[in-house]
Amino acid sequence: MARRPTRRKYVMISVVAQRFQIHPQTLRLYEREGLLSPSRTEGNTRLYSEEDLRQLETILNLTRDLGVNLAGVEIILNMREKMDSMQREFERFFEYLKTHAEEFSRPSGASSPSDALIPISRVRRTQYQEIIVEDE
Repeated sequence: MARRPTRRKYVMISVVAQRFQIHPQTLRLYEREGLLSPSRTEGNTRLYSEEDLRQLETILNLTRDLGVNLAGVEIILNMREKMDSMQREFERFFEYLKTHAEEFSRPSGASSPSDALIPISRVRRTQYQEIIVEDE
């Protein structure tokens, strides 16, 4: 059975402005500031995707509800993007570790402290809770 191409929904600037109760000029400002990047038609009409609308909701929550200025909004959005990227990278790394776990585990006794990248030292505590490190 053939799959139908996925169709994305787009909304014109007038609909977005009415829906969020903001002036279209405000949307143009957000675009100029790099906070939003709607798609364009061949006739240069702005088309806002669902992702753009979610981004706009975040911007409006920050500015209206929290009183953050546009410079602050830009910093927050950039940090969120970096955090999302780091989260995806961590998830990929974790998946790699899960799929290659057997390569990292050795039978007990197969390795010694001198096999470590950083040599492991023996640590013993004295009666006064001082730590004495004995290098091997």
